[in-house]
Amino acid sequence: MIVAEQKPLDEIKGLIAEAEKVLVLGCGTCVTVCFAGGEKEAGILATSLRMASKIDGQPKDVTHTTVQRQCEWEYLDAVADQIREADIVVSVGCGIGVQAVVERFPEVWVVPGLNTSFMGLPTEQGVWEERCAACGSCILGLTGGICPIARCAKQLLNGPCGGSQNGVCEISKELPCAWQLIYDRLKSQNRLHLITQIQPPKDWSKSRDGGPRRITREDLRLAAEASE
Repeated sequence: MIVAEQKPLDEIKGLIAEAEKVLVLGCGTCVTVCFAGGEKEAGILATSLRMASKIDGQPKDVTHTTVQRQCEWEYLDAVADQIREADIVVSVGCGIGVQAVVERFPEVWVVPGLNTSFMGLPTEQGVWEERCAACGSCILGLTGGICPIARCAKQLLNGPCGGSQNGVCEISKELPCAWQLIYDRLKSQNRLHLITQIQPPKDWSKSRDGGPRRITREDLRLAAEASE
């Protein structure tokens, strides 16, 4: 899932300083799971902004609502009136959600209430760790399901490096060596032969080279056209 955390309140106050009518827009998926931008968090932020604006002597009309997914326009359309009526929308969705609102309602002033961090998973209560860098060329089938791009500090495709000692990465005693984890996983699965397969240099053109990426499923496009 996409993991994010809320911006400091003072930063959000600065972003909405010129507005009188504010809508805090939450998202019911990833940022709800990481307790950053769901219904509860949107409500708390709205209340905090209302109280802060009164204390500052410039009371604002701050409301909040949450959609199931900010990254899909059909859900945004359900609250279109609320979005258009606001002077400013504080999106507490991920960065994709912010941009989805902007593209759907280009006339609306939208600002982010969260800092989008990474794609990861919860490893314990209150802790999320990065697991995927969306590199566009997945080799998890060869590395025991452990991503060397997201979890190796040097993003090595053929590891480990000389800095790994006793299963720990050289950059921190708290960071396990990704390639030690890969070795242990493959050994436990009797698939250690996979670690001997030398991977070619990373094709970064499938990641960020050449601008924003796009995936097109022609079968889905044709099916949509046929149903019209």
